Amino acid sequence: MANVDPARKNLLLSVLQETEWARVSSHLVRVDMPLGQVVYESGDRLNHVYFPTTAIVSLLYVMEDGASAEIAIVGREGLIGIALFMGGETTPSRAIVQSAGEAYRLDARILKEEFHRAGPVQRLLLRYTQALITQMAQTAVCNRHHSIDQQLCRWLLLSLDRLPSNELKMTQELIANMLGVRRSGVTEAALKLQDAGLIRYSHGHIEVLDRPGLEARVCECYGVVRREFDRLLPDLKAL
Repeated sequence: MANVDPARKNLLLSVLQETEWARVSSHLVRVDMPLGQVVYESGDRLNHVYFPTTAIVSLLYVMEDGASAEIAIVGREGLIGIALFMGGETTPSRAIVQSAGEAYRLDARILKEEFHRAGPVQRLLLRYTQALITQMAQTAVCNRHHSIDQQLCRWLLLSLDRLPSNELKMTQELIANMLGVRRSGVTEAALKLQDAGLIRYSHGHIEVLDRPGLEARVCECYGVVRREFDRLLPDLKAL
C-alpha cells in the first residue's frame, strides 16, 4: 500500500482529485506552527494560504484598544486565508496558533489559479467558506447569549474535533483572549468542569476526560456548527 502524503492529513487536500492534487502538491511547503505564533495580523497582505494538519489556528478580531475575541478556529478541516479567493488581498482578523503543530503553505498565486479554473477546487473552497461563515456567526451569538462555561465547552469540543488526541496545550491567557473574557473567568469555568470530572486542568494543559459529558453541557452552538460542516463537506470523513 502506497504511503499517504503527510499533507493529505489536511482534509481539504485529502479530497482533491488526482488532477488537482498533481497541480498543487509540488508547491506545498511544510511549516512548523508553534503555540502563540501570529500567522498574520489584521490588515496584512496575504501572500500564502496555510492548510493545517496537526496545528489549530484561531481567527481573532482585535479592537483598537487591544481587546480581542475569537471569531473562528481552523484546523485540519480547513485553510487559513480565505480572503485570497473571496476577492480581497487582506483580512481584518488576526490569525494566531492556539495549538502547536504543522501546516502546509501554498503560494497565493497557485491557489488563485486553481480557484479561477471554476472546477472542483472552487466548489470545495466555497463550501468550506460557507461552513466557516456559519461558525463565525454562531460564535458571535454564543459570546453574546451563553455563559463562559458553555463557551468553554464549545471551544473545547471544536478544538477536539481538529486534534488527534484529547489533550490541548493552551495558556490561560490565550483562552481568555480568544473568548474575550477575563483570565479569572476562564479559571472559574475550567475548575467547574474539572470538579464535574469532565476535564483535568493545569497551567497550559487541558485533558478532556469525559467528552459525552461536555457534549451534554455545551450550548446548541456547537451542534449547529458541526451539522453545517457535515452538510456542506460530507466527504471530510475524519471530522
